[in-house]
Amino acid sequence: MNGHRKRWNFCIEHYNEEVLEFYSQHFGEEHRKCLFIGGAGFDPRSNIIVKQLFSIMSKRLHAIYIREERPDPDHELIKRAATNLKDAVELGCSFDVLEIKIFADDNAVVGGMNISNALKKIDFSVYTDIVVDISAISVGVSFPAVSYVYEVAKNSERPINVHLTVASDDELDSLISSTPIDRVTDIRGFSIPNLMGEKEKAKLWLPLISSAKKSVLKRIHAAEVPHDTCPIFPFPSDDPKKGDNLAINFVEELESEWEVDPRNFVYADEKRPLDIYRTIMRIDEERRPVFETFGGSMLILSPLGNKMPAIGMLMAALERRFPVVYVEALEYHVDWTKVDALSMESVQTAHVWLYGEAYHGDIKNFETNEEKDKI
Repeated sequence: MNGHRKRWNFCIEHYNEEVLEFYSQHFGEEHRKCLFIGGAGFDPRSNIIVKQLFSIMSKRLHAIYIREERPDPDHELIKRAATNLKDAVELGCSFDVLEIKIFADDNAVVGGMNISNALKKIDFSVYTDIVVDISAISVGVSFPAVSYVYEVAKNSERPINVHLTVASDDELDSLISSTPIDRVTDIRGFSIPNLMGEKEKAKLWLPLISSAKKSVLKRIHAAEVPHDTCPIFPFPSDDPKKGDNLAINFVEELESEWEVDPRNFVYADEKRPLDIYRTIMRIDEERRPVFETFGGSMLILSPLGNKMPAIGMLMAALERRFPVVYVEALEYHVDWTKVDALSMESVQTAHVWLYGEAYHGDIKNFETNEEKDKI
């Protein structure tokens, strides 16, 4: 493989005010018909993007709301989710609700399989654009959903644009916690290959470091037993000391349990998904020739915490089919008193044009050349 090729090296991206400007310009074109896919959950950010799109497109917008079903949810979460869905429905655009069970009767994680099966029933060919808003969708559902939509667009006979978007707020994230299940799992479509020789590969674990996910990160490391770990810290960040404070909080794990050399710390801009994408791709390219004669290299990603960099991890995983491991949430807990006191004006938005007409066939040409490199 030519190490200089990156599928999204020159990706189109927008942030904050730029996002709405792009929406107004792109979706303001009368020939466009858009499918919006977003979460129908309790998160107060769930309707930010769809409201922006509807204000521009009106009846040319169709929405699909994903409602993640977990056992015995808190009554307040159900109430808030119902209010958010009612608010979205009152916009006036046509919509469908997909009820996605996250766990099977035996507590197996099946959210990824269920969303993939649900999306198979949708006719995407009638849309010029598909917008997937991951703001209020868990990674176990959003990653398979984006992967499926991306493959549909690539194999479509007519052009379909795929967009990723998110509304992010660190303070709001800090007020939402979860109770994880007791086992580590990989995300559907991004599994660790169970083929001969795969176990001999040198495993490098790349986790997004989050204080709220400390126990989950420890569980993943114990389950995967990577040969090396490169923890990813936020820098630049709104708080210049955030990365240092995280390293201090994880000092025991980094030094004693994970045996991480500080020279293996990775820093990525937490507000720029393309930064972490390029960083992961560069690490993979540097490792491949080094470990080629020793069985090969395998990168394992864990997109925990902030969803801005999670988009970058998703893009890297889509391109190289890196395994993605996480621990599914059994239930969520929210400090509603503090959440209700927050101003939504602090929410930051991002948009990434993942696939479509803007690239003039560059991605398909990339894949054709990539296959030739393997021959």
